[in-house]
Amino acid sequence: MNHKHVMVCDGRPQEEACVSATRLHVDFGRKILIDQLYRGYGDAGYTSSRLKTLRAFFKMFSWALIVNGTKFLKRALDIVVSLLALLFLSPFLLLLFALVRLQDGGPALFWQTRVGLWGREFRFPKIRSMVQDADRQKHTLAEANQHGNEGITFKMKRDPRVTSIGRMMRKLSLDELPQLWCVLQGDMSLVGPRPPVPSEVVRYSVSDRRRLEVKPGLTCIWQVSGRSELPFEQQVRLDAQYIDSHSLRLDMMLLLKTIPAILTGRGAY
Repeated sequence: MNHKHVMVCDGRPQEEACVSATRLHVDFGRKILIDQLYRGYGDAGYTSSRLKTLRAFFKMFSWALIVNGTKFLKRALDIVVSLLALLFLSPFLLLLFALVRLQDGGPALFWQTRVGLWGREFRFPKIRSMVQDADRQKHTLAEANQHGNEGITFKMKRDPRVTSIGRMMRKLSLDELPQLWCVLQGDMSLVGPRPPVPSEVVRYSVSDRRRLEVKPGLTCIWQVSGRSELPFEQQVRLDAQYIDSHSLRLDMMLLLKTIPAILTGRGAY
């Protein structure tokens, strides 16, 4: 008679013994993990708890110091550069004001309301580069908008409202120089998304409103990457890219890139 031999362990068949051993191993591993978590995050005593609180406070303090320190340095750079630029360029600005006045007798400065940080409105000056009733003529040119009839922003090459002196100033962005005053006041920064007009902001989507999370600036990523030639959606993407990664190093790099962008006049009209 043939007999089937089955090995036993502690009086039990081998299969049952192996299953029990595996369960014991898993339970033992779980216990070790729980002990480690308890020692790392549980109540390890008053001294350990106080030490963790101090570490957490130090991390939060360090982060706040870095963020606020960066903001302080950025603001200091804005003040120093804008003040020196206004002092240095004041004779040239007076010359431009005189040329605009002599052309048609109208005001040299054109003031607009623009939207800045968190939706705060502020007064925004430009050297007037268009005829005096340019705003009233805008609705008649809607079909010529290069950003589309329904585009949020209005851009048009060879805009008939632009004066001869204004075309020259726009090519070199000279009409933007008075905005250094907004930088000095704190409404704007040297680098940041360009400030929109209220009529554009009311048409913003939720994602478009990200542009208002930082101070607007004189120059930005899309200003040195094609300016008005870029569609509005791409401008928003580049502004969001700046907001997510802006730093003093990036600001300095964009300021340096702005110089050749102005001299070449690409996308300026």
